Amino acid sequence: MTDISASAPRFLPPVTLDRWPLIVAASVLVAGFFLITNLVDLRQGALFLIGGGLGAALFHGSFGFTGGWRRMVVEKRGRGMRAQMLTIGVAAIAMIPLVAAGTIGGQAMVGAVAPVGLSVLLGAAIFGLGMQLGGGCGSGTLFTVGGGSSRMLVTLVFFIIGALIGTAHLPFWLQQPSFGTISLGAELGISGSIALTLAGLALVALITAVIEKRAHGNLETEAVPARPGWSWLWLGPWPMVGAGLVLALLNIATLLTAGHPWSITYGFGLWGAKIAQAIGIDVASWEFWTWPAQAQALNSSVLADTVSVMDFGLVLGAGIAASLAGKFAPKAALPLGSLLAAIIGGLLMGYGARLSFGCNIGALFSGIATGSLHGWLWFAAAFVGSFVGVWLRPVFGLDGFAKK
Repeated sequence: MTDISASAPRFLPPVTLDRWPLIVAASVLVAGFFLITNLVDLRQGALFLIGGGLGAALFHGSFGFTGGWRRMVVEKRGRGMRAQMLTIGVAAIAMIPLVAAGTIGGQAMVGAVAPVGLSVLLGAAIFGLGMQLGGGCGSGTLFTVGGGSSRMLVTLVFFIIGALIGTAHLPFWLQQPSFGTISLGAELGISGSIALTLAGLALVALITAVIEKRAHGNLETEAVPARPGWSWLWLGPWPMVGAGLVLALLNIATLLTAGHPWSITYGFGLWGAKIAQAIGIDVASWEFWTWPAQAQALNSSVLADTVSVMDFGLVLGAGIAASLAGKFAPKAALPLGSLLAAIIGGLLMGYGARLSFGCNIGALFSGIATGSLHGWLWFAAAFVGSFVGVWLRPVFGLDGFAKK
């Protein structure tokens, strides 16, 4: 029986495609896949497309860690953070056993495991502060750039500069106090690691729910305006939880394809190093870039770097999603305060990400989902830094809970 007292469903108005941005982004994505496959291999081409899927999911779900954390601090609404915990938990159920297996089909499986030390503690706090000033985290910066945001393009440029500076200083920070790498899978086994990880994520979600219930008397529900039929799949918006599940599945696919989980910010440091090298700066002599893996990346095509091709794909995927939804919206006007915040935020995020071995994706999402204890330390330190960043936003003329 139909409930005639229920409110009528809210349908979004018809979408006017942003035709030329769509044509350009889709053409570059297709051409890029064939170029990367031809120059490198099919695996690299597949990672480029996975990046595209990640960008579309991030955009359609408006799935940014920055906004979710800011809403928790300012409005005491935790829906975004609970969606993040669910996303990490779903990924962890699959990724912890995959990493424990060592190899799958001849492909080595390596987790996002990093040292638990002062470098992570300080770097994550710096990153958390920077992401509130910059207006986006690692993934948030890329998908909003793909959506046409000129402000986030400024953030990205200085994110790259900060990451390059971080590569110059990382050897010093690695000499500071540290407990070394700690893998929950190695310490507790697969079952124990999954159980402890899920319990920790559930506890965070519970805390956000208790805070929200006390502040508002209820928990915010997700009401996404409907589109007829299945058109919402390509036009958006997506429910945040649904977008999070897609992100979890694509991170699992990344691990199976690349042999390591989803990461973002390593590519920024590499791009910065290549640009610096091109203008005559001898970055190849910096200690970080003399390490075998880093030296190889510096001397190889950027298309051979798995993180970089996924970053490129992510921007294009977000651009396609924004164009399909009629939301590709480049804006040239940028107030001075907002510009300064973007510059400072980008520098802090780039530097902090290098010191803490990743951002909200490489350290938090992929770190926790593969059983690395450093991911939990990163989460705690970055949230404290984010709290300070929210407090500082009005200094730059930014609202405490304005959208990115």
